[in-house]
Amino acid sequence: MKKEDISIVILAAGKGSRMKSPKAKVLHSISGKPMLYHIIKASKELSNDISVVVAHQKEAVIEQMSAFFDDINFVVQDAENFPGTGGAMMGVNPKNEKVLVLNGDMPLITPNALQGFLDTNADVIMSIFDLENPSGYGRVIIQEDEVQYIVEQKDANEAELKTTTVNAGIYAFSKAVIEKYIPQLSNDNAQSEYYLTDVVAMAKADNLHIAPLLVDEEYFKGVNSKKDLSDSEIIMQDRIKTKWMEAGVIMQLPSTIYIEESVAFEGECIVENGCRITGETLIHNSHIKSSSVVEDSIVKNSDVGPLAHLRPATFIEDTHIGNFVEVKKSSLKGVKAGHLSYIGDAQVDEGTNIGAGTITCNYDGIKKYKTIIGKNVFIGSDTQLVAPVTIKDDVMIAAGTTVTSGVIESGNLVLSRTKMRLIKDFYYKFFKKQ
Repeated sequence: MKKEDISIVILAAGKGSRMKSPKAKVLHSISGKPMLYHIIKASKELSNDISVVVAHQKEAVIEQMSAFFDDINFVVQDAENFPGTGGAMMGVNPKNEKVLVLNGDMPLITPNALQGFLDTNADVIMSIFDLENPSGYGRVIIQEDEVQYIVEQKDANEAELKTTTVNAGIYAFSKAVIEKYIPQLSNDNAQSEYYLTDVVAMAKADNLHIAPLLVDEEYFKGVNSKKDLSDSEIIMQDRIKTKWMEAGVIMQLPSTIYIEESVAFEGECIVENGCRITGETLIHNSHIKSSSVVEDSIVKNSDVGPLAHLRPATFIEDTHIGNFVEVKKSSLKGVKAGHLSYIGDAQVDEGTNIGAGTITCNYDGIKKYKTIIGKNVFIGSDTQLVAPVTIKDDVMIAAGTTVTSGVIESGNLVLSRTKMRLIKDFYYKFFKKQ
């Protein structure tokens, strides 16, 4: 089936009260992106006509999704007058002949998992699970590969309760079914809502073909609570890490590693246990050592950590970043920074060695300033570089120095220390007075 043959509608209007959060449910993150993002991304591989139905916090949902996608049709549900899943469909005008209706709280959906809806021909296709313990779910009664009806657990008789087939909540309709039955929906029920399941009942009453489609629960798992969010995160993380390991990345104890959806690897890479890699990060032919954090950075032909932190807008190439080194919004090429240093808003060139305890003092409480360090600069331990400062090539900075001058010319030794004093027997005299 071609993209122009199917329309996709994503229902993302609900509050998600069981999340116990002021944030709209569909905006809670899975592997660095709102869960609704993952559903739209999968949908775009299948369809050129995607509608997202919004209501609760609609401005925030539209704003965040528009930052990722520029061709989504947002439909605002009149949830006050037309609540429920059926009410959500009332403002949707699909372009294509088959209409797939997804839920905005199913972030684990993939294009492959949806393929069955495209390959099955019926007036209505209804997704089903077969659960060992179906308690709490509405039962789907099927005879001869045809859905007969859906019954809620509280309304089911003894025979119906023995059925282990339940409604997975995803449907595909022909456009004709949508156009005919959505306007006929009624809210004459206990919840005073318009239900999409009533379309199934009406279509069945008119002897239309309603096909069941057995789906894998892993891909259609709904997120209704923070526990569900955590469970889905584990599955998504396993997919992401499996993808990169199959592409050649070495991961040590991968269950302890967190990698966001937007991260990319190239070449021969190693990620040790306990690492967190997030944002628009690229790791190329590099080794990220244990318990390091890399955020929105580019790392090429380098090693980082253990226990290092690359903050956003960092670029390092042919560089060694050791333990307890933090780098932020800086470019380092051919540099060694072995341990216990902060490098912020800096540009550091090849051959430079940054000693332990070196700090770029880049912030005066109001503005940030840049530090520029040239080639083959040797920076001794416990050095403070008070920005803005430029250190040209071939400079030595003695341990314990505070550099405050604007420009340090090539070939210089920079030394600023107070003269050491020795006061004989001070220790004994001091503690004798205590």
